[in-house]
Amino acid sequence: MDVSPFVESPIQVVKKMLQLAEPKPGEILYDMGSGDGRILIIAAKEFNLRCVGIEIRQDLFKRSLDEVKRLNLEDRIKIINADFFNVNISDADIVTLYLNSSANEKLRPKLEKELKVGTRVVSHDYEIKGWMPTKVVRNDPIGHNIYLYVFDPPRIFLQSSSKVSHPEIGHRLPGIF
Repeated sequence: MDVSPFVESPIQVVKKMLQLAEPKPGEILYDMGSGDGRILIIAAKEFNLRCVGIEIRQDLFKRSLDEVKRLNLEDRIKIINADFFNVNISDADIVTLYLNSSANEKLRPKLEKELKVGTRVVSHDYEIKGWMPTKVVRNDPIGHNIYLYVFDPPRIFLQSSSKVSHPEIGHRLPGIF
């Protein structure tokens, strides 16, 4: 299910998103709807992260896979051609999003079911309705907002949305690495 159009995140935004997440070398980053792979590539090269991109569109999957191979980053980046709703992300330390509001809303129950406490979720331009951001960077770079959420159910849910939207929060499956 294609839930959001592909729009490239400017490189400066990608770097700001990653800096905001405060990654530690070796952590696992998932990019939901990884497009051309730019977040994955910068995360692997500049932040020493292990990365998993999930991209449903075959053309973007192939394009990003070709670039990862060209840069010889196959040992750090795995790209899956699939619907991100069908890929387990429970081993994520960081999740990056550049999806529209309705896509974030549809994704929220999956995040609540699969993320472990402390996972950082960074969203470019669009909030996750019902969650309280840990930090918001507005207009830096100009024209872009970045929302950081540190997943912790007792603290992240807004009052009007204090119920977890998925009953199986915390369910885990084996990791991808």
